[in-house]
Amino acid sequence: MNFTRWSARLPRTQRRAAARGADQGLSPAKRSEGAVPAARGEYGRPEPPLDDIPALEDFSVAEILGRLPALVALVHGPDHRVAYVNDAYAAAFGPRQAGAAAADVCPELVELGLLPLMEQVLRSGKPRTVKSRRIQSGTTDRRGEGSYTVTCLPAERAGGSGETAGVLIFAADVTDHADAAERLRASERRHRETAVTLQRSLLPQELEQPDDLRFAATYLPGGTDAAVGGDWYDVITLGAGRTALVIGDVMGRGVRAAAVMGQLRTAVRAYARLDLPPHEVLQLLDGLAAEIDASQIATCVYAVHDPNEGRLVYASAGHLPILVRDEDGTVRTAAEPTGPPLGTGGWLHTSGSIDLPPGSTAVLYTDGLVERRGEDIDEGVAALQRALAGATGSPQVVCDRLIRALGVTAEHDDDVAVLVLQHPTRHGADAELFHNAALDLLGGIEAAPRARAFATGVLASWRFSPELHDLGVLAVSELVANSLQHGTPPMRLRLRRTDRRLIVEVTDGDDHLPRRRRAETEDEAGRGISIIATIASSWGCRRTPGGGKAVWCEFALPQRDKAVATRGPGRPAAR
Repeated sequence: MNFTRWSARLPRTQRRAAARGADQGLSPAKRSEGAVPAARGEYGRPEPPLDDIPALEDFSVAEILGRLPALVALVHGPDHRVAYVNDAYAAAFGPRQAGAAAADVCPELVELGLLPLMEQVLRSGKPRTVKSRRIQSGTTDRRGEGSYTVTCLPAERAGGSGETAGVLIFAADVTDHADAAERLRASERRHRETAVTLQRSLLPQELEQPDDLRFAATYLPGGTDAAVGGDWYDVITLGAGRTALVIGDVMGRGVRAAAVMGQLRTAVRAYARLDLPPHEVLQLLDGLAAEIDASQIATCVYAVHDPNEGRLVYASAGHLPILVRDEDGTVRTAAEPTGPPLGTGGWLHTSGSIDLPPGSTAVLYTDGLVERRGEDIDEGVAALQRALAGATGSPQVVCDRLIRALGVTAEHDDDVAVLVLQHPTRHGADAELFHNAALDLLGGIEAAPRARAFATGVLASWRFSPELHDLGVLAVSELVANSLQHGTPPMRLRLRRTDRRLIVEVTDGDDHLPRRRRAETEDEAGRGISIIATIASSWGCRRTPGGGKAVWCEFALPQRDKAVATRGPGRPAAR
């Protein structure tokens, strides 16, 4: 299209004006020759002169307001007496008597809470708006029921006095938008409830309580405006009195993060059964996390407590440090090593250790406990240290106190997981339930009879029943014989008694782990582990940090053995 040519026909353009001037001296026939047809608007619609355009005062304001689909009402005076309502207002709430006070004849304004707002507008002369307020109709025809966004405007009398004499109420029906928003909120609530349910179902429903430690844990999802994350914790008994504890945080939100968390927690429990060192467990988890979901990473701490060593051996994948409170209130922080989060790959994790003597309390936690917007996370960790220094009582009491001290509420903006463990100090009769005895196996084959004699004397002093005494001596004999035949020095026998079990453990310098196998009739060896598996409650083996191995078995204590140990020497049994 040739816009240059058509521009001569456009109203109020220079080309059009020039064309009109050129055509004034031509006859009508000449003017029509070669002319471009005019636009449709030119036929029968001459442009009105500017003086003929009506002013706003020439229109009927009442007629315009009456035809508006929005609800309009005008009240005047300090009593807010009704001066006018338009047709839409009357259709929604019914006609209103002119001159009556709004508080008496306009219950909808009362239900919307507009009377105080109208007072503010009348006094200040400034408009006010409220959004999406609901009216619940009490009538059977449900007249006026819905959600409204209302604006109250100051109204002045004609004459230019500038004094606010009334209030113009302008209400828009936003019921459809409010219902859609409520459906969206309901959907988000269901989604959140599903995520919270999944999250809680994947966490341990009841923590295992080992013989030597006491545990408590708390998980708190974030507030209603925060999506559920992937925080988790777990306590795993490894056998021979050893316990693994883990806490982690999947960096994500919602059901997806909870699902990834569940897979990682299951994998941790499976790897823990292999009784691997903490850094090897994290190394396996690192590769698995990348396979589960390469777009999500997780932080994690995995630690193992051995009652014979009295310390926590741990490895960290980008997680916050473990805190330990000694019995005198001193708080220590687990130092390096700390590797990158799980799922990043390409990193060799290493293990560290921190002492956990009797009377101490250790705390493992996720970042939701100490991280705050606008604050350095080190400040949050320092606040947790101060709170832990004064926190005494049972593990659950300590857990609750830390959460209160750090200001975690139901509306917290992140989910929080806290795991507290205590190594209690035992005195009196309770201490009599825990004993340790060890013997270095020296001298070759003559070490076997010395081990049996040592076990016989120790188990007799612990006042076990004859049946359990004989089973313990048999287990010592088989484990020592297996170590003498297949292991290498140094060798050591350790017996441990707790309030619930007898533990027999033999260590040596060879890292070849035994396995249970079916021995044939003509075989002269291969039956030792089978005998152990038959007579003991449980058994297992693991590689030790020095390059050797440990083979152990456990016997659950019958109630009568617990009662004998509790009575102590020379104390008669209760009848």
